[in-house]
Amino acid sequence: MQSSSALRIVGWAEAEALVMPLREAVFVIEQGVPAALERDEFDAVSRHAVVTDPAGRVVATGRLLPDGHIGRMAVAADVRGCGLGGRVLEALVAEAVAQGCDQVVVNAQVHAEPFYRRHGFVPEGEVFIDAGIEHRRMRRFCRGAR
Repeated sequence: MQSSSALRIVGWAEAEALVMPLREAVFVIEQGVPAALERDEFDAVSRHAVVTDPAGRVVATGRLLPDGHIGRMAVAADVRGCGLGGRVLEALVAEAVAQGCDQVVVNAQVHAEPFYRRHGFVPEGEVFIDAGIEHRRMRRFCRGAR
């Protein structure tokens, strides 16, 4: 799936209609996040990764806020484990570097910490609850900064 999928980084005007069905399926339906919390004021100012399969279906997404915060990482249930999440994450890190960020931060769901660790993120602080789900802040330095 990974090699046959296309990844683009786009603004919200293009991303909204593409990514919201996937985000709603993953966060609202699967994870029980209240629908009112799924959209926020940061979508409009973020860059969005959009991965489509050969049929044009959006199968993975994530966003990068101007301050280097990565979030709203979602992969369609039927293609999880195929490397698409890592591809989205690395594309967003590269976009952050292109925008001049020397580090990126995620508020990772606790169950996803191993995924982020494999991509160079280091946990910081205590576990906290966001939208009823346990999270931990994780950071990755870019371009050799420390």
